[in-house]
Amino acid sequence: MEPVMENEEHFSWREVKLPSSIPEPDPEPELEPELEREKGDRRRGRDILIAIDHGPNSKHAFDWALIHLCRLADTIHLLHAVSSVNNQIVYEMSQGMMEKLAVEALEVAMIRSEARIVEGDAGKAICMEAERLKPAAVVMGTRGRSLIQSVLQGSVSEYCFHHCKSAPVIIVPGKEAGDASLI
Repeated sequence: MEPVMENEEHFSWREVKLPSSIPEPDPEPELEPELEREKGDRRRGRDILIAIDHGPNSKHAFDWALIHLCRLADTIHLLHAVSSVNNQIVYEMSQGMMEKLAVEALEVAMIRSEARIVEGDAGKAICMEAERLKPAAVVMGTRGRSLIQSVLQGSVSEYCFHHCKSAPVIIVPGKEAGDASLI
């Protein structure tokens, strides 16, 4: 079990150890032949933060990011906010979900993944992680609420849209029940 960490804003978090089938990032990567032709930022890759939960709209946003945003040299950072990182059942369920997504990212788009589970308010945790990583983008899905429900109850995506200052926030609309998966 990994130790629980805390930062200056009192958010606890745990790194997720991804399966051994996913290669660790090489600190001194050798350029692969197809990457030698690419220039500038594309060769270096970008960090892309994807906020996930157990809902279908979150998976839809993940699929959208793989297809429309990620490039070969990028690294996606999966982030999941929970009520307690010390709850072993919640941690194991979240870890399993993140492992599946990391394997899918590697198989579908050849994208490296890192994962972190944070404790606390999802909106604030996502914005803090964006501030720490300085990603090229923050990608998240919607809860699927109506406009009136979102105004009355608020939403994580709306909070991040207004408070994440270090990266553009991409809010992927939820797919309708009859829509096929992007991947």
